Amino acid sequence: MVEAMDIVGNPSSVHAEGRAAKAFLEKARGNLAQALGAEGAEIVFTGSATEAAAMALAGRGIAASGVEHDAVAAWCDLSLEADGFGQVNVADAGFSTLQLANSETGVLQALPEGLWMSDFTQGFGKLEVNFLKSGPLMAVVSAHKLGGPKGVGALVMRRGIDLDPVLKGGGQEMGRRAGTENLIGVAGFAAAALAAQRDVQAGLWQEVEEKRDLLEEALAAALNSPIFVGKEVARLPNTSCILTEGWKGETQVMQLDLAGFAVSAGSACSSGKVKTSPVLRAMGYGEGAAGSSIRVSLGLETTKDDVLRFADKFVAMSNKHRARAA
Repeated sequence: MVEAMDIVGNPSSVHAEGRAAKAFLEKARGNLAQALGAEGAEIVFTGSATEAAAMALAGRGIAASGVEHDAVAAWCDLSLEADGFGQVNVADAGFSTLQLANSETGVLQALPEGLWMSDFTQGFGKLEVNFLKSGPLMAVVSAHKLGGPKGVGALVMRRGIDLDPVLKGGGQEMGRRAGTENLIGVAGFAAAALAAQRDVQAGLWQEVEEKRDLLEEALAAALNSPIFVGKEVARLPNTSCILTEGWKGETQVMQLDLAGFAVSAGSACSSGKVKTSPVLRAMGYGEGAAGSSIRVSLGLETTKDDVLRFADKFVAMSNKHRARAA
């Protein structure tokens, strides 16, 4: 990103400075394609995965389920159903969208061949991803979910798909998305994607999964039948959705924040809003239960000591809550 700051040209300009910027942009595009297993596909840089999802979905009547992120669900017919484990059956892949991984529960989905679009945002950088060998025709990704800068996303497309641009103007990004590219952000996105790919291949997220399992084992041993949403199926290695019915999720978030732990109630994009999780409601949980969950996310730098300190604090808070409620 520092190197990109020194490039003064506009990638759309034909003079030497512009050509240097264009070359830098295309190198970043190639690096992101490598990390995604998308060599030969088209990558359109956007301001976010939210914008990329709008490009793929707006006005198309695509079917989705209630476990999708709001940025996807907002454009879709929510006619697909999720079961109690958060998994979705897709009837017509070409007219449906299905996320790779859920941001609240971590539940992974099996993507059918020919799926119109998939939201890779939560899984890319934590799982081995190969776009061209997976099912969807398009996927959306975001830089900040894998250590890159905020405010940069991308739409990945198999060749031959025709989409009208949502943002019109100068014809940048092969006419798909107008507006001068954020060269600094794109550089950070591509660098972070390659670094994340190396971490996945080195098995570092398997170590995170072991710590996640340690956390859940510690809570299960100390509490009366805690619910870990989606535990019965494949999940992201770092995500634990803990449901404690009767103890509001936003209350848990505030109490844990005061104790030095940053967790969320729902996805990070909606955690600042006091509302019942639509993901858990779509999975069949009632209003009370769906409003009583938190998402705990571990990272590559999370230690075993961090996990055990969190478990001790959570157990103490849970016991105190139950004593007050009795």
